[in-house]
Amino acid sequence: MAATNPDESKGEGVERRDFLTIATTAFAGVGIAGAAWPFIDQMNPSADVLALSSAEIDISGIPVGQEITATWRGKPIFIRHRTEEEIAKARADDNNPDLIDPETDAARVQRPEWLIVIGICTHLGCIPLRYQGDYGGWFCPCHGSHYDTAARIRKGPAPKNLYLPPYKFLSDTLIKIG
Repeated sequence: MAATNPDESKGEGVERRDFLTIATTAFAGVGIAGAAWPFIDQMNPSADVLALSSAEIDISGIPVGQEITATWRGKPIFIRHRTEEEIAKARADDNNPDLIDPETDAARVQRPEWLIVIGICTHLGCIPLRYQGDYGGWFCPCHGSHYDTAARIRKGPAPKNLYLPPYKFLSDTLIKIG
C-alpha cells in the first residue's frame, strides 16, 4: 500500500533537514551579531566624555551672598550661597500668580541656602548675568529675561525657569553634579 502522507515516505530525512536548517540559521545569526557588535560598541561614549559626565565641586569657599560658576558637560553651573533675605524673598513668591513657570522654591533646592542651576537662559541659550534684573536674581541682556532668587523666570521671553542639574551633596562642603 502507498503512503498517504508524503513525510512518511521520506522518513528521517525530513528531521535531519529541519535540524540542518535550524543549525545553519542559528550559526548565521551568531555570525551577524558578532560582525555587528564593533559597529554598535563604537556608539558608546568615549572615556573622555564619561569623565565629564560628573563633577565634584568644593563649595566651602563660597561666602554667604556670593556665587561661583562651575562647568559641567561644557555648560555653566551657577552655585549660589543664598542669604536669608534671598531665601525669604524666593519663598514669599512661591504662590505668586504671575510666575510664568510656577514652581516653589523648595522644589528647586535640596538645601535652602544653596541654589544650583544650569546657567543657560531657556529662551535662546544666552548666559544670564548674576545679581541683576528686576528680581535680584539673573538678567539675560540679549533678550531681556529676568529671573528671581530661585532662578524662576519672572519677566521676558524665556518660557521656563533655569534648569536644575542632577546633583547631590556628598558632604556639607562637597557636591557632585551629574
